[in-house]
Amino acid sequence: MALPMAALAAVAHDWSVAQPGGVVLSRHALAMGGGDPPGFKLDDCRSQRKLSDEGRAQALRIGKAFKALDIVVGAASSSQWRPTRETVDITSARQRVDPPAFNSFFGDRDAATEKARAAQALLAGWRGPGVLVVTTHQVNITALKGNVPASGEGVVVKPSAQGLSALGRIAP
Repeated sequence: MALPMAALAAVAHDWSVAQPGGVVLSRHALAMGGGDPPGFKLDDCRSQRKLSDEGRAQALRIGKAFKALDIVVGAASSSQWRPTRETVDITSARQRVDPPAFNSFFGDRDAATEKARAAQALLAGWRGPGVLVVTTHQVNITALKGNVPASGEGVVVKPSAQGLSALGRIAP
């Protein structure tokens, strides 16, 4: 199903900054509930929140925008949390990798600097081809760029050894 022309025009304007060699840091799409549920286990996705119906719809819109706008996804990464994995699996035809550097530290704010440093090191090495899509959590994106993205929203950045240059934001 193609995007309506009005929606495509709005998306194209925001997404035009997603260029080869760049990175789209996105917050996972809407998930059911809030925070990790009781009994949460990182190695058991059945114990974790999953995307809501609206979250799956957000992820589908993002994936369709990539295709409609001929944005080549060169690689895709997520955290090891289920909502981030589901978002990447729906939005990207690429096989996903889940480095711990993109895991949430919401429950352990002391880990923010270490996680941001590890994530920055991974992002600084990206040169393409295409765009690297990283789906992670709000706290991770905020630690890297200071932005507080909405669910499904992305921040387009250009990585370098000096840090991440923000190029724009994309809506789900």
